[in-house]
Amino acid sequence: MNGELDSGVVIIGIGEYHTGTNVMSSIGLGSCIGIILHDPDRKIGSFAHVMLPNSNGKLERPGKYADTAVKVMLEELRIKGSKKTSLIAKLAGGAAMFKNFSGNLNIGQRNAEVLKEVLKKESIPIKSEDLGGEVGRTVTYYPLNNGKLVVKRANGSTIEI
Repeated sequence: MNGELDSGVVIIGIGEYHTGTNVMSSIGLGSCIGIILHDPDRKIGSFAHVMLPNSNGKLERPGKYADTAVKVMLEELRIKGSKKTSLIAKLAGGAAMFKNFSGNLNIGQRNAEVLKEVLKKESIPIKSEDLGGEVGRTVTYYPLNNGKLVVKRANGSTIEI
């Protein structure tokens, strides 16, 4: 469900997810959110590119929706030997790409709200986040490097969370 470059970096497209130890990246997150569940004990993680807050019962492409992505990520990590109690979450994205509109069009904010609700319900702490604003982001996750998450913003700034 994802592209892989020659460098071994797994590119996570819209609505896709990947679990493993490879470096993972998602390019051009606008209102979408990159969610990472990282297991520091096993140096493994899962990354999903969440596009919309609610699946409304749709079962295909679970990585696409905030209300289904965490569940499938947890299951893949469990299969690979992770314990839920070891996991931490990192979130990046959720920009207000249509700042002249409000309410239902602020999909980024709604994505963040649903992801935070699900993580709270699952008792997974959010270690760091870079959410909101009005610029898109490209995020790169390094499971083998202590779960480092590098966020490059469209305004030219880069941070590590």
